Amino acid sequence: MNTTLTAVWMMGLTAAEWGYVSGAICIALALTPSLLGAVFIRERQVGVVIKKFGTGRLPPGQLIALNGEPGYQAETLPPGLHFGYWPWQYRVMKAAVTVIAQGEIGLVLAADGAPTPPQRILARIVDCDNFQDARRFLLGGGERGRQLGILTAGTYRINPAIFAVITSANADEHGMHPLSLTLQRVESDQVGIVTTLDGQPIDTGEIAGPPVPGHDNFQNAQAFIDGNGRRGLQEHILLSGSWNLNPWFVQIEQVAMVEVPIGYVGVVISYVGLAHEDVSGTDFKHGDLVNAGHKGVWVTPLYPGKHPINTRVMKVELVPTTNIVLNWANRTESHNYDAKLSSITVRSRDGFGFSLDVSQIIHVGALDAPKVISRVGSMQNLVDHVLQPIVGNYFRNSAQHYIVLDFLGNRGQRQLEAADHIRQALGAYDVQAIDTLIGDINPPAELMKTQTDRKIAEEQRKTFEVQEAAQKQRQQLVRQTSLADIQQEVVGAEQGVSIAELHASAHIKQAAGEAEGVRLRSHGEAEAIRATGQAKAEAYRAGVDAVGADSYTLMQVMQIVGERNVRVVPDVAVNGSNGGVGLVEGLLGLALKKEARPMSPAAAKN
Repeated sequence: MNTTLTAVWMMGLTAAEWGYVSGAICIALALTPSLLGAVFIRERQVGVVIKKFGTGRLPPGQLIALNGEPGYQAETLPPGLHFGYWPWQYRVMKAAVTVIAQGEIGLVLAADGAPTPPQRILARIVDCDNFQDARRFLLGGGERGRQLGILTAGTYRINPAIFAVITSANADEHGMHPLSLTLQRVESDQVGIVTTLDGQPIDTGEIAGPPVPGHDNFQNAQAFIDGNGRRGLQEHILLSGSWNLNPWFVQIEQVAMVEVPIGYVGVVISYVGLAHEDVSGTDFKHGDLVNAGHKGVWVTPLYPGKHPINTRVMKVELVPTTNIVLNWANRTESHNYDAKLSSITVRSRDGFGFSLDVSQIIHVGALDAPKVISRVGSMQNLVDHVLQPIVGNYFRNSAQHYIVLDFLGNRGQRQLEAADHIRQALGAYDVQAIDTLIGDINPPAELMKTQTDRKIAEEQRKTFEVQEAAQKQRQQLVRQTSLADIQQEVVGAEQGVSIAELHASAHIKQAAGEAEGVRLRSHGEAEAIRATGQAKAEAYRAGVDAVGADSYTLMQVMQIVGERNVRVVPDVAVNGSNGGVGLVEGLLGLALKKEARPMSPAAAKN
């Protein structure tokens, strides 16, 4: 009914009256939040309330009001509409919520609270909903200043009037590096060596704080403090991973894990841990060993692999478990244990000084390695303080009992004697001597020259003897060769005699045959001649009977002249009556005849 009357009344208003009414309504609407004390806080905001006046006053040194006193109030306004905060009595500031990004942390500075004790650096942690409840913080004994507690990734509604939050975004404003406000990450194959900046002082005689249980790898700083943790270097280390650590509380140094290679063991020498308790036994009188976790040399070595060892409070001595060769010579093995060793200089019984190279092979067992380190401290000390004097002095003492030539001539025997002596000496140090080898021996040059000359002369004598024997052999060979040759001739002669005898017999038989033939031939020829003569005689007789003796003789003479081409008439006849002319004519005639003779083919050719 009232609404109807109002509407009727308003319908009767003039235009001017309508203007006044509208203005009044707008003013009323604008003044309504102030009149009602309304404040609207958005979702990403936090309302900080400042009371302008009220009853009571804040105690000296207190900044945040807990009982309605004027000033900054402990409670903040969450998102939404709030009434009763009249502007004449309250001032409400709207601040952005605190956001910690993933992978980061937030550090907190408290402007109010109880004073931090003088033996402490950081304020203790109080259950206050991650600093979002300032009242609980103050009433729970929260301390002003740097806080042990940190904020991890998330969104927080924190009263900026009491808490300042440092993030990577505003780290520079507070003199910090943005990377220090990120998660602490320990890489794989690394260990994090921790140094705490708060806690009780380290006990006298210690170099690091002992492990404290329950602090979750230093992420719960208050548990570390409550557990009587010591400030400074810690025995406890961080392994690979990411950790929410307060950089005001801890510092991390990353170092590589201790790697024990194949063929080695690692002997741990710990400078921290439980009280020293020797477990080496009564037979081991030159050192002591302790169980793992105690101060001293651990009786159990580290075997090949990677080990998370705090190298700031422990030392790992690598001991080779393979054979080690050490050279007293001008060469060095890859392990360099023998880098300081050199050839051993000795003096013989006959006063000659000379040097010799020696190689010593040793072995240290894995279970004997802690004993060796407990006794001498390191492998280099074993070489420098044990092996070097044992080996060097043995050869110096041994050489004095022999002359140089005996030492050279009986090198093998000297080597066996040295190996036996050194084996016994090193056995007392829990080191096995595998073998001792004598290398080059360098006697005096002048002595070696005389020996060389003598040896050369001896060798020459042997050479001459060999040559003499060879010559004798050669003479014997020549003699035998000559006899063989003569024997060949003798055999040839004997064969020649036999052949000659055979030839003679043959000739005799041939001569007898020829004689018989001659006899027979002579008899035949005689008969033939006789027959021919008889025939010719018969012919002569017949010729004589036919033509007479004179005529037949003339005929025979003419036949002979014709058959034998006998000249009866001269080629040139010289008349003696002309004297000299006739002789000349005769010579000319011979010359002409000679020219007139037919030429032989050879003469014609010439």
